Amino acid sequence: MANTHAPAPDMTDRDRLVRLVFGSMAAQTVRAAVRLRIVELVGDTPRPAADVAADAGAEPQPMTRLLRALAGLGLLREHSFGTFAVAPAGALLDPCRPDSLASFVRMFTDPAIIRAWEHLDDSVRTGDVAFDTVFGTDFFSHLGRQPELSAEFNAAMSQATAETAAALPQAFDFGRFGSVTDVGGGDGTLLAGVLAAFPGLTGVVHDTSEGLAQAPENLRRHGLTERCSLVAGDFFRSVPEGSDLYLMKSILHDWPDDRAVTILRHCRAVLPPGGRVLILEPVLPAVVAAGGDGSTYLSDLNMLVNVGGRERTRRDFEDLCHAAGLSLASVSPLPDAEPFSLLEAVAR
Repeated sequence: MANTHAPAPDMTDRDRLVRLVFGSMAAQTVRAAVRLRIVELVGDTPRPAADVAADAGAEPQPMTRLLRALAGLGLLREHSFGTFAVAPAGALLDPCRPDSLASFVRMFTDPAIIRAWEHLDDSVRTGDVAFDTVFGTDFFSHLGRQPELSAEFNAAMSQATAETAAALPQAFDFGRFGSVTDVGGGDGTLLAGVLAAFPGLTGVVHDTSEGLAQAPENLRRHGLTERCSLVAGDFFRSVPEGSDLYLMKSILHDWPDDRAVTILRHCRAVLPPGGRVLILEPVLPAVVAAGGDGSTYLSDLNMLVNVGGRERTRRDFEDLCHAAGLSLASVSPLPDAEPFSLLEAVAR
């Protein structure tokens, strides 16, 4: 008789599945590290867990367990039992570092992001945005009603953009343009990186008033106040005229196709002869490649449950551009800022 029992998966497969299931616990462990200021309290030299606990106002034994978990995740190192130092990856949780990801961790482990994920199966069944059902409003309206959360979101987006801002000026010739408008540019982190590398360029950051809240201080800190203006508005109604390059990063993926086309149409409407629209987004392959970490596909699902947008393939971007009166002229990976690509569009 044939064996009707499926063979047990090997340990590698089991380990992969267990790690995936434990992923949300790991994320909340990192969140606790940020909220308790663990990296700041450990500092530059190894410290006993009891001392860290005292400074954090925590109990020594649970603190030791948290620090050992963080060491197990590669964010700390345990030099001897109960004595810990900060590992290079953990140092990114220090909010004082220019490359810090502390706000990014806070935002993407916040209930404002996580709660809708509990209803992913509902969103898959219905296509509806789970966030709207859970919170009674859409994501960006929710942010607009909570200034502290909105500021955290802006800081998280700035931290997520810093790597792209450093890589972009080396990957695209901005010198052939006179003015660039960053559509949905938030606090100006991306445009500041471009303007710093191209002194002859002027710029405009266009976003909602909430999105621009931290931009004046950020531009002042970079010495760009005279070369960059801020224009509050709604890119679903219009974008500012006067630039020959319109730039947007991680904007189209927030929205379903019809709304993404609206944004692109407004850029097309003000595009002068020879002007360009430069889109920075991940580009999904037509077929999922084996061996990746899957983060872009998780981002795609995050768009589904929280805002109703999506990550897209090259063909998807071609269709969006065509519907907006644009042609997709080129698509190229952005070196040193994976998984982002540069998509350059021109008027049809």
